[in-house]
Amino acid sequence: MKKRFTEEQIIGFLREAEAGLPVAELCRRHGFSEASYYLWRNKFGGMSVSDTKRLNELELENTRLQRVLAEFMPENEVTKEALRKKW
Repeated sequence: MKKRFTEEQIIGFLREAEAGLPVAELCRRHGFSEASYYLWRNKFGGMSVSDTKRLNELELENTRLQRVLAEFMPENEVTKEALRKKW
């Protein structure tokens, strides 16, 4: 799914709202819904651009580690079963 706004843009929008721009005006000016604003505020509120980049790096690393774990779990189960049968 292609996102319409980058995380940097979203953080910019949140900063505008923090500066005192009414949420309804902000949403109308940039073309997104108030619901999107509140979702973004919950996810990115108080974050800087560098924080979001670090979050993305951690999410990619987490995905990679989950893939590696999923790859080795069946092998681990087979090894345990073989060891149980030997003893």
